[in-house]
Amino acid sequence: MAEPILEADFHPFDPDKAAIGQLLFYDPILSGNQNIACGTCHNHDHAGTDGLALGIGEGGVGIGPKRTAGTGESEIVKRVPRNAPALFNLGHTSVSTMFHDGRVSVSDLFGNGFNTPAEEWLPRGLDGLLSAQALFPMTSQTEMAGQPRENEVAGASNDRVDYVWPIIAKRVRTIPEYGQMFVEAFDDVTTSEDVTIVHIANALGAFMSSEWHSYDSAYDAYLAGTPLPDAAERGRVLFFGEAGCAECHNGPLLTDERFHALAVPHFGPGRTRGFDPYARDVGRMGESNRLEDAYRFRTPALRNVALTGPWGHNGAFPTLEAVVRHHLDPHGSFDAWTPEMVKLPNAPKVAAIDFVALEDSRERARLRSRLDITPRQMSDGDVSDLIAFLNALTGGDSVNGRLGKPERVPSGRPVE
Repeated sequence: MAEPILEADFHPFDPDKAAIGQLLFYDPILSGNQNIACGTCHNHDHAGTDGLALGIGEGGVGIGPKRTAGTGESEIVKRVPRNAPALFNLGHTSVSTMFHDGRVSVSDLFGNGFNTPAEEWLPRGLDGLLSAQALFPMTSQTEMAGQPRENEVAGASNDRVDYVWPIIAKRVRTIPEYGQMFVEAFDDVTTSEDVTIVHIANALGAFMSSEWHSYDSAYDAYLAGTPLPDAAERGRVLFFGEAGCAECHNGPLLTDERFHALAVPHFGPGRTRGFDPYARDVGRMGESNRLEDAYRFRTPALRNVALTGPWGHNGAFPTLEAVVRHHLDPHGSFDAWTPEMVKLPNAPKVAAIDFVALEDSRERARLRSRLDITPRQMSDGDVSDLIAFLNALTGGDSVNGRLGKPERVPSGRPVE
């Protein structure tokens, strides 16, 4: 059984820094073409996600499931390779890795406190894991940076990852309202000229760490002594017992923070090692470079899981039932899966390659052969009860966040 979550289990935060982070989170000033914000793909209106299987990043239009791939020269040339993860409870002290492949983690491998794609070029002074994580969407061409010839940020990202951050920092600190807020919130900022990417990342980290503390679900009430409804209780017993879910979904956040291969069907551009041109997603191996990590992905936390579909590291499953049944019979689900099950926004420039890896018989065989979970035989009633339990993990008012979405941002750009 999972442990109760308490407010004391979260990292402390500075509310003044978090208030700056709230504005920055929704301000397109952090993107290369100044047309997309963190909140575009992690929106309060969509439970901190975007409701898409694979996101439409820089160049797209709109938010949530209605977001389109853009038109003309701004039309996207690549989908975001993975599903936008929810942000609930990321400020919990048990969290030690970020992203589906764990490419940002707490470590002293490079002498700066973190193991990240920036390696030794990661700036010093970051307050924690969320601050470190916040730096990387700004450097991604598909997420926020744009294409190299479009703007200075994307060009810098193409040269070296850390070249992006001074450009972003200058943009922010030269906006008087931001400059004054940083002076008031940070002891080491005397004038706006002192603001660096570290201050920006720490503000974003403070916001994300404090915004989505969610432990007011029916299941949390159960942990405090209130019984669950009958179906959810039966599902809870299965979850922690015969169904085997808790072998990976354990601990206070219902995640072991480890990596497992589930034979999830592949589509989209994928993420792989830099020297591998193949359009696939090798998961954890792309970070660790260990063959045994091929097709393994981080176990997601489950608070509010019913609100954050589609499910899977690439959003392959459109319903909770589909993803539950995949866990029970991975190979059967893999063989029966069809592209029609996933709804990808129309993107003419990239549609032709969306399913190219899945159509490759050798790649299908490799992906299908990697499986770290044990198939289970469950009745339709059992599946229904498991889904009832997963719905019992949905929170109350906490789902809306602490500060919510700002009405305006200091850059004057629109808030989506």
